[in-house]
Amino acid sequence: MPYEWTHNRDTTRLEIWPYRSLPKLGFVVVISLAALLLALPAFALLGTIVLWGLLPFMAIAVAGLWFGLQKSYRDGELLEELSITGDEIALTRHQAKKPTLNWSCNTYWASVHLHEDKGPVPDYVTLKGNNREVEVGAFLSQDERRKLYSELRSELAKAI
Repeated sequence: MPYEWTHNRDTTRLEIWPYRSLPKLGFVVVISLAALLLALPAFALLGTIVLWGLLPFMAIAVAGLWFGLQKSYRDGELLEELSITGDEIALTRHQAKKPTLNWSCNTYWASVHLHEDKGPVPDYVTLKGNNREVEVGAFLSQDERRKLYSELRSELAKAI
């Protein structure tokens, strides 16, 4: 699961992050394989003028793959931290190159909602309180959001 609960004596913390399917070593392997597989047919064209016509397109293909994977890594630099104490629940969302977003509410007035079909994704989980409704873990899979919803309800009930 791309989230983890931590229980201390008086605080319960939850950290949620996007799932990373390609580690850094995998990035190196994918780029290397793409460059190698694009270079294999080019060996047959060594010494011809056609090679010079194909080289820019091969370089654009590898560069496009490189920048696409880098953008995926930047988008994945996201962390949501939820802390529940006896009298306050607070959610902080850290995003790459964007300001940190904060939300807090009295634990007694906070509520967890599961929007099965009325949200940007199925089984959309939100926290409501202090006249605001904020999303939690929208980047998780549908099954993970359902499980997170039941765990959040349970932890919130314990805190009250």
